[in-house]
Amino acid sequence: MNPTPDHPEADSPLKARQNPRAIVREVGLRDGLQSVATVVPTAQKIEWVNAAYATGQREIEVGSFVPARLLPQLADTAEVLAHARTLPGLVASVLVPNLRGAERAIECQADLMVVPLSASHAHSLANLRKTPDEVVAEVARIRAARDAAGSRTLIEGGVGTAFGCTIQGEVAESEVLRLMQALLDAGADRVSLADTVGYADPASVQRLFEKAHALVGERLACAHFHDTRGMGLANAYAAWQTGITRFDACLAGIGGCPHAPGASGNVSTEDLAFMLERMGVDTGLDVPALLALRQGVAGWLAGETLHGTLWQAGLPKTAPAHVSVMPVMPAMATAAALA
Repeated sequence: MNPTPDHPEADSPLKARQNPRAIVREVGLRDGLQSVATVVPTAQKIEWVNAAYATGQREIEVGSFVPARLLPQLADTAEVLAHARTLPGLVASVLVPNLRGAERAIECQADLMVVPLSASHAHSLANLRKTPDEVVAEVARIRAARDAAGSRTLIEGGVGTAFGCTIQGEVAESEVLRLMQALLDAGADRVSLADTVGYADPASVQRLFEKAHALVGERLACAHFHDTRGMGLANAYAAWQTGITRFDACLAGIGGCPHAPGASGNVSTEDLAFMLERMGVDTGLDVPALLALRQGVAGWLAGETLHGTLWQAGLPKTAPAHVSVMPVMPAMATAAALA
């Protein structure tokens, strides 16, 4: 049956796209591990990177260049990044809060550095001790340093608290959009939007992402959602409908923000990949392998609070082979035994 204009399928985002594809960028090694007390050894992080790569993940945020005294969980970012760069076709990214961190990212030849900016003035001061506009000025300095070094490291300005803030409360859409444009004007190659504290809903996501698309077009590169109030997947779907094809996610739904009270739980990588694949969107990911990886990482994070639903319910018998056959990945066998 060919959909007519008044048929529900006529406006379907899947029907409108030929061979729909999406990228799930794993941020568990940074956003996830910064939010737990457990310090995962470098060797296990490298094992995580290898196993994630084996599942089909080709974009991984491996850590953050911040002082070890602030986040000892991420003190080995340079070592993990060095290994990640040996994997063919992998885009290895890091988060950098300032020029000093960016200089380390350039020195270590990261493919991408994400510079966080909070649209909430109060959260920006709590998290970075800078106002949002001071962060924009820092991005200009980072761009100058990158260009002076002849580096090919991309700069992504990540606009957080885009849907509200637990410290400040409401964040105006106009301010979010202003800061997005300011980041690009300062030299960022692209920007992303993050619901840092889980305040977003599908309607607000659709509204803001449509406005952002209209303003910056394809330079809006990624969506980052937390599942704090159970709307993470619905919000990801709403962003998908506006044309977003790259999403941040954390294995086992770990993650949060040290200076955002209540910001627990990123969208689960395995849940998001499963949803997209069942929708007919090609992620390139082996969902059963992701579940096996989750089991291994759960062993390393014993005692920490993990999230997600697919691992509890299991894969449906109606799923295609690449999302239904549950393997035990050799690289994770030791960790899986601990789970």
